[in-house]
Amino acid sequence: MKKIVLITMFLSAALFAKVNVAVTYNYLGEITKEVGADNVKVVVLASPKFDPHFIVPKPSLLPKVHNADMLVINGAGLEIGWLPPLLRSANNSHVISGAVGFVDVSRTVDLLDKPLSVSRAFGDVHPQGNPHFSSDPHNIIPIAMLIAKKLQAIDSKNSAKYQSNLESFISKWNSYLAQFDADMQECKTKKVVQYHKLYRYILGRYNIESVGTIEPLPGVSPSSKHTIELIDKMRENDVNIILQDVYHEQKTAKFIASKSNATVRVIPHDIGSVEGTDSLENLYNTIKDRLCH
Repeated sequence: MKKIVLITMFLSAALFAKVNVAVTYNYLGEITKEVGADNVKVVVLASPKFDPHFIVPKPSLLPKVHNADMLVINGAGLEIGWLPPLLRSANNSHVISGAVGFVDVSRTVDLLDKPLSVSRAFGDVHPQGNPHFSSDPHNIIPIAMLIAKKLQAIDSKNSAKYQSNLESFISKWNSYLAQFDADMQECKTKKVVQYHKLYRYILGRYNIESVGTIEPLPGVSPSSKHTIELIDKMRENDVNIILQDVYHEQKTAKFIASKSNATVRVIPHDIGSVEGTDSLENLYNTIKDRLCH
């Protein structure tokens, strides 16, 4: 009898086992939860409070990668500064590049700002293009579709559930996008300056003009000369909005604002990066409200 109970417990555990999914950023975790629902267990590697380029690969992250059945990354070089050492140390063949459990969502997006050549003279450029495509909510559905496809490959017995979850999410997200697009119409005449080209995709989507960046080159701190030139350019073009992220220094943006009659608006880059962004919808609602009003 004891043997039968043990076998039954083992089979039950196997039947209801969840797919362990590690994701690099919160927004990817929320999409994975939408598609995977009760069949996945999601862990997030990076804190939204820090620069997504430079997360510290702490030893505490190793078990999360080692135990993962699937790893979902932003890609386009965004994790290149911190994820490779984690993957080497985690020793998990299921989630290395090329494995069925490795999911690079940048492959679903038409990347912007692809450099013609890569040189340190141009700053910290990404060879594949700008990796900050998650600022555009229209990129969420193709990402969800890829995640669903990978879950179906890893956990085929629950394929129908993943497909049903995906279809429900797509329907819900398309309704959200229709309202979001309508609300964003009032932003079309806006002109902005960014600290970093972090919001390139959403600005391009809604034809909002980015006049310049506080960084003279990607990853290069602003010089006095560049700052003064940017102030003059903002005055000439009647720019009164500065888009600031949560992780770069804000002193320069505040100085520029004081000299150009502009306001500094802290725009979230991920779920949880600022207060009130605890879901995908609230993330984009906050971006919209801070950008347009």
